[in-house]
Formats: sequence, C-alpha cells, structure tokens
Amino acid sequence: MDTPSTETATPARLVFIGDERLADGFRLIGFEAHENPAPETVERLLRGLLRARAKALVVVDDALMAADIPSLQRIRREGGRIVVVAVPALGAEPPRLSSAVADRLDALFGAAPDDETEQRHDPGR
Repeated sequence: MDTPSTETATPARLVFIGDERLADGFRLIGFEAHENPAPETVERLLRGLLRARAKALVVVDDALMAADIPSLQRIRREGGRIVVVAVPALGAEPPRLSSAVADRLDALFGAAPDDETEQRHDPGR
C-alpha cells in the first residue's frame, strides 16, 4: 500500500467556526478557531479554502449551518476536499444534531423521547 510521503502530503486544516464557548475546547485539540464570526467573515474564510483547494475538516455550530452562507452551501453540496460538520450549542436542551441526515432519521423513526417521557412509559426505571 502506497503511503504519501510527509514531504508531498499537505495536512488537512482543522477549523472551528462558531460560538466562543466552544472555541477553547476545539483549540485544545488543535483546531484553528474563529469565534462568533459575522456571516461575511465565514464566507471569506470558506471561499479562501475553496480557492486554495485546501483539504479541511470544518466544524461549525448549528446557527452557522442554518445561515445563508453561499460557500458553506456550495461545500455541503459538492463534498470533496472539505468536510463540514455541525455541533449543537452548549446547553441546548435537548442537545440535537441538525443536519439533513438527522432530519431524515427523525422523519423515519421519530424524535428520541426525553427522559421524562421514558420514565412515564417505563415505571421500572
């Protein structure tokens, strides 16, 4: 199996874009973090990744994933060198991933019951 040499392989960028309360944790694990950016700043950053043909893992918060940011939508449509995932906000009750896949799973199986509902239906708990 051929493994690219470290001299020619360009490492993927690890980028977090979103809520400042999440940024420090991502920095601790090696991500470059962009806290509370304006949508124009996110557009500029993502457009730069596209132009540079960079490989990147980009983590955004749910609010940005739902925002109208053309380069983010393009990256999500095209796939390829840049992978984008969303994380829920800290303290979101209940925490829920929002993505096309999560929405399809909810449609198929219904939303997961909360603990209170589970306890009413399972008195043995």
